[in-house]
Amino acid sequence: MRRLMLSALLLMSAALAMRGGEPADTCGCESAGKAYWVKQLFRNGFHINDSTVCYPRFPRFALKVYNWGDRTFNRYDPAYVVGTGKNWKLTAKTQNWIESTNMLFPESRELAMHSSVYSDAGISLSFMAVSLGWTWNMNKLFNQPSSRKTFDFSFTTSRFSIAINQLSSSGGMIITNFGDYNDGRRLRYHFDDVDFQSTTAQAYWFFNNYRYSQAAAYSWSRYQLRSAGSALAGFQYNEQKLSMDFSRLPADMLPYLPLESPAYDSHYRSYNLMGGYAFNWVLYPRRWLVNIFATGSVGYREVLGDRGEERHSIKSLLSNTVQTNIAGVYNHRALFVALTMNFYGIFNYNSRYTHFDAYGRLTGVAGVRF
Repeated sequence: MRRLMLSALLLMSAALAMRGGEPADTCGCESAGKAYWVKQLFRNGFHINDSTVCYPRFPRFALKVYNWGDRTFNRYDPAYVVGTGKNWKLTAKTQNWIESTNMLFPESRELAMHSSVYSDAGISLSFMAVSLGWTWNMNKLFNQPSSRKTFDFSFTTSRFSIAINQLSSSGGMIITNFGDYNDGRRLRYHFDDVDFQSTTAQAYWFFNNYRYSQAAAYSWSRYQLRSAGSALAGFQYNEQKLSMDFSRLPADMLPYLPLESPAYDSHYRSYNLMGGYAFNWVLYPRRWLVNIFATGSVGYREVLGDRGEERHSIKSLLSNTVQTNIAGVYNHRALFVALTMNFYGIFNYNSRYTHFDAYGRLTGVAGVRF
């Protein structure tokens, strides 16, 4: 997403030029039509720094701003990282993810559940940072309807990365542990009276940004030529909502519910400082790459709603998260294939139990650059 600003400015400039809002700049193109520069970009494969392109005044200004930002925030040691030389990507992706929630009580009692595997597939066409894509809910194709929504945004430069992730789901959970019910052993009970909502935003800085490239492993717009890693640090924001209603469980299960009430609602925000390390292991330059990315965070948790017993608990003020990503990338000329595993976990505490929410995702990608 590192070129989003430039692409947006150029598209807006094209619209202005077609409406007559900007005259051509004095670059030897005075007789060219108002939108001639757009045609030139199509002809040259969108090589934006081609000196023969007759940019009007505003697009030329936007290009200068972009080039300054690129020099400032996307500089690498060419012995370690280089660009792919391509602006376009056509990508096919399949994604499978699962969520879980666990409450750990004294005397080894546990209330645990997880979702079924959610599956999505999609395709996208990207130019620099601008993408157009389509995604299909694969569970519906196999008569496994589920209610869930996801949203992902990322902006990555050599120096820093920003990511926003949202997910929500309703029903579709499977209870695997229910206090002392079934003598505390595992079970499998389908549970639909549950709603999850989660929003995470994080921004972090790469300290070894001249030699390590996050984009080589996760957006496939760079080649990592030599193995390198980087410590990182930043800030993280979380908002979580969880609602569960156990009142409709079978009569023989309800007496074993470790919670004080069959209706459980949790709503909180947390503000965390995060730190970690990322490493790109180059098995074969421009061909094979493995990435490991791990962070942890600690911060302040703000309890919302009517949960007064948590609001006044010292332990409830503490927030912890852990995150691990593993990626494997194979490049062959213009083609690339990637497999990414993501794990994100959130710890919450109070005087009665420890609550751990986790989200796991497995993503496969195949694409071509041109």
